[in-house]
Amino acid sequence: MSAVTTHVLDAATGTPAAGVAVVLERAVGNGWDRVGTAATDADGRCGDLGPTALAVGTYRLDFATAAWFAASGRETFYPSVVVVFAITDPDRAHHHVPLLLSPFAYTTYRGS
Repeated sequence: MSAVTTHVLDAATGTPAAGVAVVLERAVGNGWDRVGTAATDADGRCGDLGPTALAVGTYRLDFATAAWFAASGRETFYPSVVVVFAITDPDRAHHHVPLLLSPFAYTTYRGS
């Protein structure tokens, strides 16, 4: 399993958001290096997003929400959702970052 996982739920329909493209990147200098990519499965989950261990640092998940909403025939105010977070404990092996999504709102939290 990836050191970082996510679970995307469509809050407007109450269903998993299958097929959302997700990019995991790490802050390096003034830019970002790609660490991994995946798409959510039928249950809205990404368990294979990147390596099994990550160094201390700042990371971000970029969710391609415009393409996902367009595929379902819906518009969205947020063409992408970017969640930036810090890994501060090298001994914590797993970080879960869920996303609750609707066309005009989103929320996230540190999962377990």
